[in-house]
Amino acid sequence: MLSHDQIWSAIDALAQRYGFTASGLARKAGLDATTFNRSKRVGPDGRERWPSTESIAKILLATGATLEEFMGAMRSGPAPARTIPLIGFAQAGSGGFFDDGGFPVGSGWEEVAFPGGADDKAYALEIAGDSMLPLYRDGDTIVVSPSAATRRGDRVVVKTLEGEVLVKQLKRQTARTVELASLNPDHPDRILNLGEIAFMARVIWASQ
Repeated sequence: MLSHDQIWSAIDALAQRYGFTASGLARKAGLDATTFNRSKRVGPDGRERWPSTESIAKILLATGATLEEFMGAMRSGPAPARTIPLIGFAQAGSGGFFDDGGFPVGSGWEEVAFPGGADDKAYALEIAGDSMLPLYRDGDTIVVSPSAATRRGDRVVVKTLEGEVLVKQLKRQTARTVELASLNPDHPDRILNLGEIAFMARVIWASQ
């Protein structure tokens, strides 16, 4: 007999395996972002809530995972992995999440398993919207290393002093300006004065 914990553990394991948070997996499957939140797994009256067969079918379709893979995940559960801080892309523009060097600080961060090595200050951003298509889609997770050196051609996260957060490709950097190429052809390239930039950090991994 399958248990409540086994089913939810399998969903968490599938999300981790394909590089999503629980909310990112839900959005990828065309469901409400809160569908798989831990707070939704038990009702206000203490009764266990179970995911529907429809929602499970949708996440299998969205990830390309097989039913056998899902059943195997119920037995094994999420693999042990290092976790790093995670916030939504929109939140990143708010104050209180980064220090002057672009390192994660403060509260309000969630955590996500990261399947690769990174420096101790690496963090993850969850993409929202379609402004970075076709490279990054809604629900994708990118991992950013504020300690990594940036070079021409790198994909970078740039935060301006006004709180705007951009994910672009570093096209050119001079003593006064940074030229950024858009990842989406429908959005313009940007040229920023160095004095406008709070920090710039390199994207080292993405969940695509």
